[in-house]
Amino acid sequence: MNRFALLMLVSLAVACAPRGRITYVPQAASVGMVEQVYVSTTRDPLPEGGFGNERSETASYARYDISVPPVRKLGSIDWPPKHGKPDPRQHYLTTAAKTYPQTAAFRKDLAADLRRNGGEAVIFVHGYNNNFSEGLYRVAQLSHDLEIPGVEVHYSWPSAANPLGYVYDRDSAIFARDGLSDLLHEIDAAGAKRILLVAHSMGSALTMEALRSLALRGDHKTMAKLSGVVLISPDIDVDVFREQAKSIGALPQPFLIFGSNRDKVLRFSAGLTGQKERLGSLSDLTRLSDLKVTFLDVGAFAKGSSHFLVADSPALILLLGRIGEVDTVLEAERARRVGLLPGVVLSVQNATQIVLRPIGTVANELTR
Repeated sequence: MNRFALLMLVSLAVACAPRGRITYVPQAASVGMVEQVYVSTTRDPLPEGGFGNERSETASYARYDISVPPVRKLGSIDWPPKHGKPDPRQHYLTTAAKTYPQTAAFRKDLAADLRRNGGEAVIFVHGYNNNFSEGLYRVAQLSHDLEIPGVEVHYSWPSAANPLGYVYDRDSAIFARDGLSDLLHEIDAAGAKRILLVAHSMGSALTMEALRSLALRGDHKTMAKLSGVVLISPDIDVDVFREQAKSIGALPQPFLIFGSNRDKVLRFSAGLTGQKERLGSLSDLTRLSDLKVTFLDVGAFAKGSSHFLVADSPALILLLGRIGEVDTVLEAERARRVGLLPGVVLSVQNATQIVLRPIGTVANELTR
């Protein structure tokens, strides 16, 4: 398939999906499970509230309460209909929102929540082709389904939210990297003890650039707060990633990369750049052998575009609920015992690859 045909296939698949939007229903708080999400964004504020797809040189700060409905499939986000009454039992809804005209007020509220959550903060950075509400609701879904502890923070950068806006998004990711660095400083100043960074797709490139900037500035204090980095389907040139990693130095640990060579969006991205693969579709671990990273191959769970399996695959979500056991798995494998995460563990110098497989598949193999 040529690049143009692949582009059209991806574009049509995305265009057929309904776009997300924020719907306010305060009463939904008594029906669903409310996830509170702090937001830092370099998108332009909209007159009617919320944020658009244009770039803003001034960061904005906000907080949203999102109701996760009780009747839903694991990994799903069900948007209310454009015409018709939203159902709090079935639809994701916003129950409250607060904007902060000053950074100090944002930091004050964030500090209070950090104290209540043991100083844990999790920053989510969305990927290509996301509008503001889609990224925001995805954070709530991920945090709810994976039962992630700590204060949820969403960094929303100005994606065009258009499947044909790939180049605009790549430029926006570069534009927004300092905004993420500033957010890390804000969370550090608010009293965070540990900060976990989770990024998807093109947001992974933005995240690596922000970490590179911190390292080059010698900001060891903020870097020391990082309790781990998770890159999901990272849309990064492998050589660029290696240079970023070298500039950062010792990578935060654990440093996890979720990827698959069945990822159709990354296949499209690689085609645009005349390459065979991106970091998230890497097939040869030796290219990362000198870096202390763990690559989790989720290709066995492939479906659709396979670009965000970590978030929308029920089987993988259940498996990742035990992601804290990765270190245990690696030690068990070295001792030749059965690991707690199903799959095959491969090591090449400093890098490790875990080929994840559905639990049922592994159980069937063990009984043969």
